Amino acid sequence: MEQSSECLVMAKPVGPRCNMRCAYCYYLGKERLFPAGPLRMPEALLEKYIAQRFEASLGPATHFEWHGGEPTLLGLDYFRTITRLQCKHRPDGRTVSNGLQTNGLLIDSQWADFLAREGFSVGLSLDGPEDCHDCFRKTADNRPTYSGVVRTFHLLNERRVFCNVLCVLHSVNTAAPDRVYDFFRSLGVRYVQFLPLVGEGKPCAKPEDIGTFLCRIFDRWIRRDVGRVVIQNVDEALRPIYGIPHALCVHRETCGNAAVLEHDGGFYVCDHFVDPDHLVGTIEERRLAELAKDPQMIRFGRVKRETLPRVCKQCEVLAFCNGGCPKDRVATAPDGEPGLNCLCPAYKAFFLHARPELARLAGHMKAGKPLREFCADADSFF
Repeated sequence: MEQSSECLVMAKPVGPRCNMRCAYCYYLGKERLFPAGPLRMPEALLEKYIAQRFEASLGPATHFEWHGGEPTLLGLDYFRTITRLQCKHRPDGRTVSNGLQTNGLLIDSQWADFLAREGFSVGLSLDGPEDCHDCFRKTADNRPTYSGVVRTFHLLNERRVFCNVLCVLHSVNTAAPDRVYDFFRSLGVRYVQFLPLVGEGKPCAKPEDIGTFLCRIFDRWIRRDVGRVVIQNVDEALRPIYGIPHALCVHRETCGNAAVLEHDGGFYVCDHFVDPDHLVGTIEERRLAELAKDPQMIRFGRVKRETLPRVCKQCEVLAFCNGGCPKDRVATAPDGEPGLNCLCPAYKAFFLHARPELARLAGHMKAGKPLREFCADADSFF
């Protein structure tokens, strides 16, 4: 459970370009912001970013996050260039790490060998069993993608590449929490993050269904998989009980330290606010360190706290969610005040349900007991 005050930068060297057409994707539409030029960060700009990222980074380690669109569309040689430029600009004594978010379709043995050799961590999108995954995650020409993603998971697992599975919670898989959990467990997934999808349209889940799903997943996990499987949603719920800050910006009191660098050098306040109103500047004109501390970033982060509805300020689980992500704060509170998170029913159900056992787990951890002993001790409580 780690947390950093440093501004995280999600670099998108491929922009919104992707080889899939997921029914719930929020980023493909960003192509209209970049009507001119190829969706590919030129090498000169890439080098400028890498050098400035080292310059802006705090402490002895610098982490790079590569997102899209689908960043593997750039090809393996592009990522070999990335690691070469990192070696060129890395300050003496500085360690470097890389994270890659991918849909997995283009990962082959060569890619997997490279990711293992260079120590990349990988975020892999997989929405559960075949029917749960393929219903909304199709290729650009409408073909299913499940088998390709599972193949990639095995390629990475065989090479011991750290792989965090990202599972979007939508209208189909939220109805089958046991099937989803058993699937990930049988596949050998050790790190998973559930991303709630709410809003309008067929893929979106009801907040109440998301809450029920997370509660059931928690019950399965707490009985037998503490210390064996890491569920980021549970990790975040444990943090306020254990007494440490949230790692995810979604649940922090303020945001504004998780920025996006687009392929053209544009620096935006957040992945969900890549639009002209939230463009801070470009690394062609200003240093990355300066952009990260820009007053616009600070204002954006503070608004999250300053616009909390009264019902949130009085809520018993406020420390767990802090109002959630601003992109989801589109509901109206019971007293008519705007700005309530539409995930409120899900959050409240999950946090209240998990809190008693998480308090016991926190006590177990503070006593210095191994995590894997917790489930054995817990048997007498069920």
